[in-house]
Amino acid sequence: MGPDIVRDFSNDHSALALNTATLGHNLEGHGAGWSPEQVIDACAERGYGGIVFWRREVGTRAQEIGDRVRAAGMQVVGLCRTPFLTGPLVPGGHDAIMDDFFASIDMAAGLGASVLTIVTGGPEPRLKPLIESQKILADRIALAAPYAAERGVNLALEPLNPVYGGNRTCVMTVADALRVCDMVGAPNLGVAVDVYHVWWDTTLPDALAKAGQRILGYHLCDWLADTSDMLLDRGMMGDGVADLKGIRSAVEAAGYRGLCEVEIFSSQNWWQREPTEVLDTVVDRFRSVC
Repeated sequence: MGPDIVRDFSNDHSALALNTATLGHNLEGHGAGWSPEQVIDACAERGYGGIVFWRREVGTRAQEIGDRVRAAGMQVVGLCRTPFLTGPLVPGGHDAIMDDFFASIDMAAGLGASVLTIVTGGPEPRLKPLIESQKILADRIALAAPYAAERGVNLALEPLNPVYGGNRTCVMTVADALRVCDMVGAPNLGVAVDVYHVWWDTTLPDALAKAGQRILGYHLCDWLADTSDMLLDRGMMGDGVADLKGIRSAVEAAGYRGLCEVEIFSSQNWWQREPTEVLDTVVDRFRSVC
């Protein structure tokens, strides 16, 4: 299959992965409270190809959970996420940030996850030029990237929609992420492309072409036309305004052939539903509109 041919998922959803945020398990007090084992069994039953967990679900059970996923015939596609590395929400000073960063790498390695997602954190307080925060980010990633490489873990910078630019991200486009990758220069550092965060960017196809093999993940959901919450009201694929097939076409033209990870934060809709309904709907939409 050449890189210019988009994969056909209409009769094959083996490239589908679940990010457990879609069931609400990434936030305390949300979702149905399924155990990792319940999630693994339900995904395997429906033919999912992989799962992405959040650190709060894994705790000290990384190897056990990873082994169970593989025994069920699936992959641990990734782990969410590093701590914030810059900005007002960082977990303490530099040493605390780096300790937590290294701990997240250890957890990813224990799970057997090849990709650890980096959500960067916002601009540094009182440091107005955004590029200066990106330089601090790059310095901190550079300290951890060799350790991650030794542990078999790739690091994927996830640009976030600019609505999160105040406190959650200093990387808002794929072009931003590639700039930081170039600053670091580590072979195990790349980009995670999340539809929710990049759908609006008309320069995206060019940036994806430049990213090439540095695309380490592709995340699916949709942007609702009348979204009620910028964080917790993502849409199921096909319910919003994002050009899902167009974005995937550009991602795959760049050479990406990995799994496609459905990640839907939806506290008032999908997190209120039975997990079995959500999982079945994800399969149907993946095969029909993605």
